[in-house]
Amino acid sequence: MPEYGRYVQKMLQQVKSLPDKEKQNEQVRSIVHAMGTLNPQLKEMNDFKQKLWDHIFVISDFELDVDTPYPKPTPETFRTAPNKIDLEEKPLKINYYGRNIQNVAEALAQMPEMPEREEMVTALAYYMRKQYIIWNKDTVSDQTIFDDMALLTQGRLRVPDGFVMDEVQGEAIRQAYFQSKNGQIRNGGGFNPNHRNKKRKKKQPKPQQ
Repeated sequence: MPEYGRYVQKMLQQVKSLPDKEKQNEQVRSIVHAMGTLNPQLKEMNDFKQKLWDHIFVISDFELDVDTPYPKPTPETFRTAPNKIDLEEKPLKINYYGRNIQNVAEALAQMPEMPEREEMVTALAYYMRKQYIIWNKDTVSDQTIFDDMALLTQGRLRVPDGFVMDEVQGEAIRQAYFQSKNGQIRNGGGFNPNHRNKKRKKKQPKPQQ
C-alpha cells in the first residue's frame, strides 16, 4: 500500500520474524499508531482504527499472527467481486435525450389522466427542449419536441391541446448556454442579455483652491 511507504512494510516484515508474540503485539500497536499519523485523513471515518488494523494484515500478506481488537480479515474479504449491476438492454430511442428522460416519459405515459399529469408533461416538454438545445446547439420548434415525446412513448404521451411553449424562455436558455460556453456568464451565473462591458469613467481631479 504505497500511501504508507516502504518503511512500514519493512517494519511489519521484521515483526513477523520476532519469536515472542507479546513483543509482536507491542510492535504492531506502535506501527498502527504511526500509520494513523501518516494518513490523518482516515480519522474522518467512523471506523478508521479498524481500517488501520485491516491494512496491517493486507501489508503483511495476512501472515501476521497478532492480537487485534477487531475481527481479523481474510484475503477473500478484499477479493470479493462487487455486485454486478445489470445494464438496461432496452436501447435509447433518441440518444441526446438520454435514458432518464426516456424513463420519465414512459412513467408519465402510464399515469392516469389528471391535471397533475398534464403539468408534468408540459414540464417535461420544456426540459426536453433544453436538452435538445444543449446537444444540437440550435433552435428547435415546439412541434419537434412534441413529436419526439410521442416517439419516446409510442404516441401514448402528448402535450395538452393548444399548449405553446414560451419562446422567450427558450431563447434565454439557448443564449445562456452559449454565453456559459464562452465564459461570459455574469451576476453569479445568471443570464443578463442586457449586460454590456462599459468603460469606467476616469475620476476628474479636484480643482485646486
